[in-house]
Amino acid sequence: MLRSLSLSLTSFCLFLPSNSVHAEDWRYSLRAGAASVPRYSGSDERVMAPLLGGEIVSPYGFFLDTQKGLGWAYDEDGFGLSVYVGASDVRKDRKTGFKGSDELDGMGSIKSRPAIGLDGTYHMGPIILGASFEHALEKDDDDDDTGSAWNRLKLSISAPFYEGDHGKVVGSLNSQFGDGDYMRTWYGVSTGQASRSKFKAYDTQGGLVSRGADLTWSLPINDQWSVSTVLAVQYLAKEAADSPIVERRMQTSLAGQVVYSF
Repeated sequence: MLRSLSLSLTSFCLFLPSNSVHAEDWRYSLRAGAASVPRYSGSDERVMAPLLGGEIVSPYGFFLDTQKGLGWAYDEDGFGLSVYVGASDVRKDRKTGFKGSDELDGMGSIKSRPAIGLDGTYHMGPIILGASFEHALEKDDDDDDTGSAWNRLKLSISAPFYEGDHGKVVGSLNSQFGDGDYMRTWYGVSTGQASRSKFKAYDTQGGLVSRGADLTWSLPINDQWSVSTVLAVQYLAKEAADSPIVERRMQTSLAGQVVYSF
């Protein structure tokens, strides 16, 4: 579940996001760490994957981020908005390095394709409301089982639990939703896939994908160095949890990274 790892695999997406804001000068950051995550959404297998990435932010709000892609961000007066073009998540039907699982043999791989993202935040005092929308384009040279265009929406609410000499701890609750094509891509089993794999056919409908919670601890070391740790839990909703590929409904991830900014 890593995206530039990245833990999305997906779909969290996820974790360890970096916030692009309007800057008075060029800003650069490098990230390095590791994450313990499920091999795919619903898997009971885990993998320890490296987290490597970086970000460049221009004085005009344009950014290039290895996790999100190329985009533009605005953050002022308690309201934040970013629009970007990047790459969607992948899922392999073979255990390949840090991705995929042999349990999915015959399901076909979900390949990366261009994706358009829109993120928004709104501050209500210490509480932050967030929304993240992602649209993955159709992959023309792929089959209907794994190449359809899909839409995913994540809504979140977060607030700080602690801020002091030992850093900052922020808690967050979230819900993720997907349209019918998203659910069929990631949790459905078509008749063709059923004939090639050990799973029985399973059709799905769009709706709630999961509910979850994150706990993030960040600690600035100095003006340039900082460390952060994220514990994330996702509980798959019934439509996703009933899929025959889902072995564990409760999905947990733990990630840590060091960030160097200059």
